[in-house]
Amino acid sequence: MKLVFWLSLAGILYSYAVYPVAIWILSRVWPRPWKSAPMTQGVSIVLAVHNGIRLLPAKIHQLLSLDYPNLHEVIVVSDGSSDGTAEFLSSPHEPRLKTIVLREHSGKAVALNAGVAAATGEIVVFQDVRPELAPGAIQQLMTNFADPSVGCVAGELMLLEKGNGAQAEAVSGLYWRYEKWIRKSEACFDSPVGVSGCFYAIRRELFVRQPEGLILDDVFQPLSIIRKGYRSVFDPQAHIYDALPKNVEGEFHRKVRTLAGNFQLFRLAPWTLTPANRVFFQLFSHKVMRLVVPYLLILLLVSSAVLSTQSRVFAVIAAVEAIGLMGALLSLRVQIPVLGRVLSPLTSLLVLNAAAVAGLSTFLFTRGPLWKIWNSDRTLATVHPPDPENSLPREDAKSKVAVPVGDGTSCIDSH
Repeated sequence: MKLVFWLSLAGILYSYAVYPVAIWILSRVWPRPWKSAPMTQGVSIVLAVHNGIRLLPAKIHQLLSLDYPNLHEVIVVSDGSSDGTAEFLSSPHEPRLKTIVLREHSGKAVALNAGVAAATGEIVVFQDVRPELAPGAIQQLMTNFADPSVGCVAGELMLLEKGNGAQAEAVSGLYWRYEKWIRKSEACFDSPVGVSGCFYAIRRELFVRQPEGLILDDVFQPLSIIRKGYRSVFDPQAHIYDALPKNVEGEFHRKVRTLAGNFQLFRLAPWTLTPANRVFFQLFSHKVMRLVVPYLLILLLVSSAVLSTQSRVFAVIAAVEAIGLMGALLSLRVQIPVLGRVLSPLTSLLVLNAAAVAGLSTFLFTRGPLWKIWNSDRTLATVHPPDPENSLPREDAKSKVAVPVGDGTSCIDSH
C-alpha cells in the first residue's frame, strides 16, 4: 500500500508540477528561437460552421475587411446547417468569398478537409465563427512563417470575463493561464503538442487530411506537421478574443468533449504514442498523464486512508485530501463569490479530473460519431473584445476583461 501511495503521489506531482517546471527550465536553458519578419504570403482563411447564421454575416464582413494585403479568399464551409446558413451562403457574394455547402452534418474534420482542398493561398488560417480577431492579428501570425522551419503557428486566445460565475472563472481562467504557460515553454523548447483551434495557421503544402469524425484537429494537425520535421510555434502577440463559459457546467461539458477527443486521437493516430512522434515526451507528460491523474488521486486517497492507522503523517495527508475534496464540492454547490475564489484551485482540479473520467466514459460508450456530443448552441454567443489600446493584464475582474497569460516573453527572434 505504501508503494501505491508513493507512486500515485509521484505521478500527480509529475503531471501538475514537475513537468511544467522542467519544460520551463528546458526552454530557458536550451531555447530554440525562430525568425520573425513581415511577410505577405498568400493567405486563405477557412471557416467551418454549423448553424451559425446569427454570427456568420458579421464574421464574413470582418474577415473580408481585414487589411492584410494578400488575402486570396475566405472559404466558408457549412457543415449540414439547417438554420438558413446554407441558403445565405448560396446567395451571391464578392469574389473573394468561396462557399461550400455540405448537405450532411459530418463534423468539423470533414468540413476543414473540404475547405483546405479549395484553398489557393500558401498559408491556410483556421478560424471559428464566434471568436473575434484583434486588429493586425493575421499580420502578426504571418511574421512567424519567415522561418522556413515553422510549419504551424498558433495565436494567443484571450478569454473575456464578463458576468461569469467564480467557479467558471476558476476552471477556465485559472486553468487557461496555467495551460498557456506550459504551451509557451514547449514552443520555446521545440513545439507545443496542441494549439487553440479557433485561430492557427499552417503551410498549405503540409496539410494532412484529417480522419473523418476527428474532434481535435488542433492537436492532430500540428503533430502531423511536426512529424514531417517542422515546428509548431506560439505567437503571444497575435490575439483573438473569446468568452469564458457563463457557468462551470458549460466548461465541464467542453472539457469532457476535449478529453474524449484525446482518447479518440490516440485510436485514430496511434503513431502519436510512438517514437515517430518527435514530441512524444511532451505529449505523454502534458496530455497522457492528465488522463491518468484522476485515478491516481483516488488511489492516493484510499492508500493514505488505509495507512493512516500506521502513521500520523498519512492520517494528516488523508485528512487534507478529504477536506480539499469537500471544499471543492462545497464551492460548486454554494454560490458564494468569495468562497469560490478562495477555493478556485481546488474547484478547478476537481472539475478537470471529473471531466477526464467522464471523457473516457464518453469515448467508450457514445453511440455514433463522437463529434456529435458537442452542443453547438454555445457557438452562437456574441463576443465583444475590449478596445485593443485599453486591454491590460487582468488585475480586477470588474475593470479589466482580458486575461493574458505568462510573463509576456517569447522565443521569437525579430529581424
